[in-house]
Amino acid sequence: MKETIIALVGNQNCGKTTLFNDLTGANQYVGNWPGVTVEKKEGHLKGSDNVKIADLPGIYSLSPYSPEEIISRNYALGEDVDSILNLVDASNIERNLYLTTQVMEMGKPVAIALNMMDIVKSRGDKIDVKRLSQLLGCEIIETCGIDGKGVKEAAQAAVKAVGGDVSKQAVIKFAAPVEKAIQGIDELLGAKLPKQTKRWYLVKLFERDKKVLEGLALSSEENKKLNAIVNACEDKLGDDAESIISNERYNFIEAIIKDAVVKNDSVNTISDKIDKLVTSRIFALPIFLGVMFLVYYIAMDSIGADMTDWVNDVLFGEIIQPGVQEWMEGAGCEEWLTSLVVDGIIAGVGAPLGFAPQMAVLFFMLSFLEDCGYMSRIAFIMDKIFRFFGLSGKSFIPLIVSSGCGVPGIMATRTIENERDRRMTIMTTTFIPCGAKLPVIALFSGVIMGGEGWMATAMYFIGIASVILACLILKKCAMFAGDPAPFVMELPPYHMPTLKNLFMHTWERVSDFLKKAGTIIFVCCAAMWFLSSFGFEEGALAMVEDNANSFIGVIGGAIAPIFAPLGFDTWQAVAASITGFVAKEGIVSTIAIVSGLEEPEEVEEAKELFDATRALFPSVSAAFSFLVFNLMDSPCFAAIAAINREMNSKKWTFRAIAFQNIYAYLLCTVIYQFGRVFVEGEAFNAMTGVAAVIVVFAIYLVLRPASEPMELKAKSTAVVKN
Repeated sequence: MKETIIALVGNQNCGKTTLFNDLTGANQYVGNWPGVTVEKKEGHLKGSDNVKIADLPGIYSLSPYSPEEIISRNYALGEDVDSILNLVDASNIERNLYLTTQVMEMGKPVAIALNMMDIVKSRGDKIDVKRLSQLLGCEIIETCGIDGKGVKEAAQAAVKAVGGDVSKQAVIKFAAPVEKAIQGIDELLGAKLPKQTKRWYLVKLFERDKKVLEGLALSSEENKKLNAIVNACEDKLGDDAESIISNERYNFIEAIIKDAVVKNDSVNTISDKIDKLVTSRIFALPIFLGVMFLVYYIAMDSIGADMTDWVNDVLFGEIIQPGVQEWMEGAGCEEWLTSLVVDGIIAGVGAPLGFAPQMAVLFFMLSFLEDCGYMSRIAFIMDKIFRFFGLSGKSFIPLIVSSGCGVPGIMATRTIENERDRRMTIMTTTFIPCGAKLPVIALFSGVIMGGEGWMATAMYFIGIASVILACLILKKCAMFAGDPAPFVMELPPYHMPTLKNLFMHTWERVSDFLKKAGTIIFVCCAAMWFLSSFGFEEGALAMVEDNANSFIGVIGGAIAPIFAPLGFDTWQAVAASITGFVAKEGIVSTIAIVSGLEEPEEVEEAKELFDATRALFPSVSAAFSFLVFNLMDSPCFAAIAAINREMNSKKWTFRAIAFQNIYAYLLCTVIYQFGRVFVEGEAFNAMTGVAAVIVVFAIYLVLRPASEPMELKAKSTAVVKN
């Protein structure tokens, strides 16, 4: 029996993710669309293994302005899709119906889920759903993502629509000159177009849609005749083709709204009242700073810290490690095997896992800010600031995402149309501390500041400051010069997130970390245990008493002088940094292993790990320099792979990695050398002079006139198939 496929289509921030989660539950699988890095979510409808729902990327139109729009329309146009469930934000119905009018033209069966009806009712607005359904010619179901009302019925309506009569669905009849032009295009090219979706193709040809034209591969004569038809209509109506169609769509929507919707304009909504404060010129930034401090304080210094202490001190320190060691010794295991399992794997993996509760608390709070609508306001607020530095607010969205994980943060840059801004954002977005870096921050907050919660907040804002400085420098280069991309984003109304969605989002992020702990960090710990336990003594491979004589001791010692200007030239610190190039979480594991915390009683308290880490650095400035370097240098292998996919160029990937490491090295040279003099009270020396030169050079790079923009080669991202 053929599987029924329903495409879930809607604007961004319309509640599509919540509805998708409610419909599919745990029956989801996430990947990427073939050939691109746009996330692909699919899942089977709960209670029906024969119905699959594809959650398409959130879009505002079906015009080819971004990869999401291209992917969504290509998928919806495909023969595999049996019906479309169009999710419409009822609280912003005019804007959402713009996409609906385009979806109707595709010739696919459509059902509409009219979402966020609770907000509509709270405003005192009224929507005549029955009349709206008659005007649009399809079934419309009222839904509410918060309590799940109508969600199941909406899915059933989409299934019921499969195989239905699509001729009843509303298709806009444009003004006479436009319809005449479309008829002319039909006579010219209609034989080349798919029958079911012909109307949609005809409208896109009138708009001179580049991807449709590429897919049809018209002859020069056909192109000439097509342009003549469209030009005649443009001359008659005095506007360009895209604007003509856009105006016609809004005229159609206006007529529908007038007939089926009654708005209560006298009501000042809660969202409006909150936005007057949180987006105001005076209070917006202080509120943002206060919110982020509170988030990190709760996660790193209070609730999250208490949970982490229990995992470190009790679960691993008193239960797991002593228990496993006692069992293995009782079973007569070899000493080296017991050491590998207890001192290498459990001690190594346990060190970053101990910070998982802090990560869970942080992700839970960030998910709350995202789901309630505040994160969209932050992007709006930061657009004003970022535009001053040559970036748009769209560049801040990947930075927000990167606070969870750098990989989706890098992928989020695909929403930036300007190729220069996109590349620059990819190169700098991993400066924001991600979840993998939180264990490192937590460890060094204990080492440097005795575990103060504001340390994590400070790292977050140091990351933002580093992004701004890097962008100021890069924007003056010919490869990145030019005006920033315009920022257009819909601000969703505030609403209370559901606990189910918050826990689901938190688990998705924490589970990624746990998977790394069970795979990458596991392998790193085993490898680091071997490298720190074995070496050559008297010409033969053997376990060494002194870790400095081990393989990693020799390798780290050879590389260590390179990091002397940064303040950490011990082989242990260098070995930890090397591990960080594979996975940032591995830094904590490596420090635990190479510091000789081998006996269970030695790691009974997190304080022992703090003390062992502190002993690796000559001063607080050196420890701080180490922390910043490992936050700013090139990210983990997974993120580097994402950079390579998004850049679609080995040359640009190399440039990005080289820039990140050089930037981190020079920045931390300045941090340590100035900290050594002005904080530690040591004498000014030649390296301090070098640091001063770096600062002067950086100021020059920021203040120098911008170069002329370099012309970029156009790239084709996708082609619409006929």
